[in-house]
Amino acid sequence: MDIEQLMERLGRSGVTVILKVDDERMAEGGEPWTLVMSGPGLGEQGFIRAESSSLSDCLEQGFSRLRSRPGDWEWLAEFS
Repeated sequence: MDIEQLMERLGRSGVTVILKVDDERMAEGGEPWTLVMSGPGLGEQGFIRAESSSLSDCLEQGFSRLRSRPGDWEWLAEFS
């Protein structure tokens, strides 16, 4: 997965992306990865938030939610 290419394409699609890993949650054995997406590309439905114990699962959760929204998001499948 080319993260830079993915983020650039999301940005050009009107989506602001914040990806975070939390060291405290990691030390506690929790879900340290958080993905938040917002912006005009998401339409009126607001933002998307996903949390998980692994980066790949967190991204898949977020992209799955984005693909369920109106718009041309099928291209996200190539990053799964």
